[in-house]
Amino acid sequence: MAVRLPRPHRFDVYIAAGGLLGGLLLVLAGLGTRRSDDPITLFDGPWPVLVPLTVLAGCELLRRTAPRVALLTGTVAICADLLTQGSLASVLMFTDVVYAAVLYGPLASARRIQWITGLLTVAGTLVPFAVWRVPEALLIGVIVGVVAYGPAATGWIVRNHRDAAEAARLRAEQTALLAEMDRTQAVVAERARMARELHDMVANHLSAIAIHSTAALSLDDPETSRQALGVIRENSVKGLEEMRRLIGILRDGDGEPSAVPTLDGLCVLVDDARANGLDVTLDAEHGTTLPAPVELAAYRIVQESLTNALKHACPGRVTVLLRQPDGSLAIAVTSPYGDRDGPRAPGSGAGLVGMRERAALLGGTFESGPESSANGKVWAVRATLPVADVTEADVTEGDPA
Repeated sequence: MAVRLPRPHRFDVYIAAGGLLGGLLLVLAGLGTRRSDDPITLFDGPWPVLVPLTVLAGCELLRRTAPRVALLTGTVAICADLLTQGSLASVLMFTDVVYAAVLYGPLASARRIQWITGLLTVAGTLVPFAVWRVPEALLIGVIVGVVAYGPAATGWIVRNHRDAAEAARLRAEQTALLAEMDRTQAVVAERARMARELHDMVANHLSAIAIHSTAALSLDDPETSRQALGVIRENSVKGLEEMRRLIGILRDGDGEPSAVPTLDGLCVLVDDARANGLDVTLDAEHGTTLPAPVELAAYRIVQESLTNALKHACPGRVTVLLRQPDGSLAIAVTSPYGDRDGPRAPGSGAGLVGMRERAALLGGTFESGPESSANGKVWAVRATLPVADVTEADVTEGDPA
């Protein structure tokens, strides 16, 4: 099976053609690197020069695709050129083959070529001087250095610069990729944070509106309808205020910052829930120096739990319990569980997802589901938030303001 050689690079074809054409012109002009009566010249006449010249032109075609083969073949050709009158074009093409072997060849070969050409240069300097004892003998070492070591050293320098540029390019691409990943993650995290905030701030008001409007439509009692409409209006106004504030922050980013909810506002939150028809009992015992992210997460968890109780719980008492044992804040919200006869608002489950995300961002735990208790079956929401070693910089969530 025939082995198909890789196609030469177009630039290499130009170099080979230029070197061959230049060598032919030198032959036609009768110009060589040595005289015909030089003792080293075994093949007299201008035409024997064409053989190594043609071989070196062929080596130029392989300078990128097979640099080691080109160097070995070119070395044999340049040695054969020494037995003729010589051609400057052959010498120049050989220097380019050495340069290309270091630049495009394997790294190990590039190192060996440098060592070999360096040793040849030293040997070409010392041996002729030791034999002939004349200063002119040093010129042989200079010629060997110019023809062999100079191109090898140049190729090594260019290779190092090329590798350094490639490494810098790869680092820049990696940096850009990491920056894009960070930007994407930041956008996703910000979208999730805003979704949680929007849900927690508005869902409670909309749920109360939905439930009370359903009750007003289903009962033919003017007093009950009047009370329901009052609750609907109050929650509508509060929901619109929250929406305007949030939209203003998102659009302008320079609105008046509002206070971040804290556990001190649980009493107001419970009062609003009672005004919406829930029978809520609050039992909160916690320290006064809780980190702001913990207070915000606890407030939102209680708020969403009360919203879910308003939408889904059966008539009965809803209890909110907060304790702070052993460096953590424990939250438990229970509500009656079972089939509900009255109006209820639809739910998508986003509230449970948001509460779980809030607890996970602080390294805490979250559980929700039906449980059995002394008062019957209840739906319990339980979360544990670590208090120690939590600072503002530990989480990226918070009030949008």
